[in-house]
Amino acid sequence: MKNKNMLMLGYSEVDITPSHSVEMVGFGREDERSRGILHNLSAQISVWKMNEEICCLVALDHIGFCSQNASFLRKEIGKMLDVSEEKVMLCFSHTHSGPNESKEPEYFQFVCRQIKNGVLLAVQKMIQVNAAWGNAYSDIGLNRRRDCEQLDRRIGVLKVFGANDGKIKLLLLRLTAHGNVLKSDNYLISSDYFGMVRNLLQTEYGCPVMTTQGASGNVAPKYFKSMINPPDACDDRFIRSDTALMDMAEEIADSIRRMLDTVCPQPVNQLAMFSKTITLCSDVPSYDDALDIADDAKKYCGIDGTSWLAEVERLKNAGIQEQSDSTEVQYFIIGNGCLCGVANEVMCEFALRISNYLRDDYFYFGGYTNGCTGYFPVEEEFDKGGYEVYWSMLIYYIYHGRVFPFRRNSTSELIRFVVENSMYLKNRIACRSTDDKDN
Repeated sequence: MKNKNMLMLGYSEVDITPSHSVEMVGFGREDERSRGILHNLSAQISVWKMNEEICCLVALDHIGFCSQNASFLRKEIGKMLDVSEEKVMLCFSHTHSGPNESKEPEYFQFVCRQIKNGVLLAVQKMIQVNAAWGNAYSDIGLNRRRDCEQLDRRIGVLKVFGANDGKIKLLLLRLTAHGNVLKSDNYLISSDYFGMVRNLLQTEYGCPVMTTQGASGNVAPKYFKSMINPPDACDDRFIRSDTALMDMAEEIADSIRRMLDTVCPQPVNQLAMFSKTITLCSDVPSYDDALDIADDAKKYCGIDGTSWLAEVERLKNAGIQEQSDSTEVQYFIIGNGCLCGVANEVMCEFALRISNYLRDDYFYFGGYTNGCTGYFPVEEEFDKGGYEVYWSMLIYYIYHGRVFPFRRNSTSELIRFVVENSMYLKNRIACRSTDDKDN
């Protein structure tokens, strides 16, 4: 007999590998057509239920949908589960070796169909589970700035057991390193190191392994495979290796092996998924400043900023001095842990500061949640400029809806917003859980 206060989980996995050559995204190359398949791409679907709360977490091998496409898919899943959009969280691996769904509408439609089929399958497989969080620690990534040692070394692990048979049913991981072990000379579709991690651990523990991405905007993978000298692996801290993908997976697996037996799943008394929205603003630069930025981007990264300059000029001529964005912050609380994310490529300092303010090592703030809408630098990086602050906007502004990064004080604004809402939501959920027990 099922206990209504018991946590329920349904899980499925579907293939989202393109069947033909597609436009890729991730390196801003003139030629972005894929030239074959190195590794299949997956979407992992988990549906969670406790009492009246139903929520869905989907992990996709993709760099991150544009916000409109992500919202469409979330709403479609919500209709299937009879829940609102805020009860559906999409976590993107941020592989740089996947299709550009914005330029490949047929591929996007295929992914939506596959995931919706996966949701149906997950609902049919719901079982009672217990779960618990633990942290492994590893140096799988390096800060892109050589003079900066800030890193979020946590590998968050949610260990899920069947309540009736005591067997591991799922490992949910939160990793923090960019999904670009394969660099710009790779034209093969790949899940990058995420796929290797899943395969290795699934074989070892005999259960599905679901992988999500953390705050890795300025964290490059320690190992890389490339014939070129990429700008984000250009010093002696990084290790060039023909087996770089497996090297990353082995480091992660070794860290998890050392701690997994200490994590003992138990009945879960909290399950919730909420969204809160904050409006953040960015300036439109003067045309002279834009010219300087475009010149630097061309000089140091070979980026052609012609179309970006034209957009800056258009905005200035239209009298537009600033652009704003309604940034969704989504919280997935399960037990004493929380995955919290925004669509931006947030830097690791966000996660470290938020966890520190909350005094909570099981609060995992990350990016690439419900889309990918550009780098979000912390103040120190904002002052230094470079690719993560300015130059990437010259390529990807057409997807982000902005030509410039958020203002410098947006870092503290977002961190304060996340912390304050987290404290409020946890108190609210705790009160609700008490009421459920009393009833």
